[in-house]
Amino acid sequence: MASKNSNMSTDAPEMQMQQLKESKKQFKQEQKNQRKEAKKKAKELESQERELDEQIDGSSASVVIVTLFIILIWLGILVLLVKMDVGGFGSNVLTPILKDVPVINKILPSESTTETTKNEEAYGGYNSLKDAVEQIKTLEKQLDQAQSTNATYAEQIDTLKTEVQRLKTFEDNQVEFQKIKEQFYEEVVYAENGPGADEYRQYYEEMDPTTAEALYKQVIQTEAADKQMQEYANTFSNMQASEAAAILGNMTDNLDLAASILKNLDVSTRGAILGAMDSAIAARIVKIMDPNS
Repeated sequence: MASKNSNMSTDAPEMQMQQLKESKKQFKQEQKNQRKEAKKKAKELESQERELDEQIDGSSASVVIVTLFIILIWLGILVLLVKMDVGGFGSNVLTPILKDVPVINKILPSESTTETTKNEEAYGGYNSLKDAVEQIKTLEKQLDQAQSTNATYAEQIDTLKTEVQRLKTFEDNQVEFQKIKEQFYEEVVYAENGPGADEYRQYYEEMDPTTAEALYKQVIQTEAADKQMQEYANTFSNMQASEAAAILGNMTDNLDLAASILKNLDVSTRGAILGAMDSAIAARIVKIMDPNS
């Protein structure tokens, strides 16, 4: 037993040494692998740096080219503006400075352009002062003509307004006269206790010939119209109420005549005809017949 323990104690250091060697060997192998990996990554980084430098060089060249192109465009625009003497910049500012500089003075505006610009500035776009004055005189004449025309129109408008007012007064007087005449006929000539048309006709015959003629014609015409209207009424009074209602109901374009015919009928006949008519048309006729309407 003691011999066995002695052998185990002797083998332990050897095993530890063996493990230590293997660990050291493994550590060295790992270091070697790490160095290889580091070299590999270093090469990759170096390659990426070279590619990045190449891209930067290429981009820089593109930026330089684009910048130069933009500068050339702006220079061309400036040269064109100077050559065209826009705003007088070429003739008033650059010409005194650059006119004696070779090559560069080629961009300056020509003498004709400069002269045109000066003329436009001096005469407001006209070729000469004389043209400008003539144009001003022409415009003044047109203005005077327009003002004169407006004054004429204003006078015509005032005249028309006065005439309209005069005609309005005349129209109002005519309407008032017509109302008075109709009232006279209703209250005096054709009143229930009035003298009648015959008496007034005899009276008119004894009046001034001109006045009597006019009044006589009016009375005669009124009597003739009344007689004709009575004949119309007699015709409808001899008809059936439904037939008369159908005829009068179709006179929608002349309901005044229909109302006059019905006025000359007796109350019962008139009521029967209105009762047989369309209610809407009958209502319109009754409204026309209303003495207060």
